[in-house]
Amino acid sequence: MADEVSVLVEGGKASAGPPLGPALGPLGVNVGQVVAQINEKTKQFAGMRVPVVVRVDPATRAFTLTVGRPPVAALLLKEAGKEKGSGKPKTETAGDVSLAAVQRIAEAKGDDMHGRSVEEKMNQVIGTCVSLGLTVDGEDPRALLKGRLAARGAR
Repeated sequence: MADEVSVLVEGGKASAGPPLGPALGPLGVNVGQVVAQINEKTKQFAGMRVPVVVRVDPATRAFTLTVGRPPVAALLLKEAGKEKGSGKPKTETAGDVSLAAVQRIAEAKGDDMHGRSVEEKMNQVIGTCVSLGLTVDGEDPRALLKGRLAARGAR
């Protein structure tokens, strides 16, 4: 049975310090090699926190990495060029994203999201825009969601 370590690291900036080093040290793997591989596989997510799972075979000390995708909120904030969402999403707007970006994020997250169709996954991404205080193509995401759901019901 392989030992498993799950951590959230900033894309391309993993280090041998906490949380990785102390978790991997007792497993007998070369922490430097693990960190180098994590940084290589996560560099395209620079500035975002990425879930990483390291599986170590206790007999051979060989390891495998599984890199997840950043959360929807992180992808939206990167798209909007913002560090964080609005502290008051009902009254303050933090930024704007395009509907095309919403679709790209829904498609990129794929099976990480619930929903059978891209439409349903896009609605979830738009719901995250509500929480972050982001508008979609300049529109209030709540109004956009109502319109999208009404259109689905009319079919």
